[in-house]
Amino acid sequence: MQYKRIRDLRTDNDLTQENVAEFLKCHEGVYRRYENGVREIPLWALLKLAELYDVSVDYMLGVTDNRRKFGE
Repeated sequence: MQYKRIRDLRTDNDLTQENVAEFLKCHEGVYRRYENGVREIPLWALLKLAELYDVSVDYMLGVTDNRRKFGE
């Protein structure tokens, strides 16, 4: 998992950890642990984050450097 990538996406979109936690409907502390790599991000949250940032899950996972979703 590319935790730095998740942090970079958040800051590139001028969002706070609180903003993203609200989007995910979780506590800010839980999201902070996701972003810091202390707690594994569940699949449902990873999918929602990919939707929020309009990037592929593969990009978020560090499988590819291509931000585009499959088929785009």
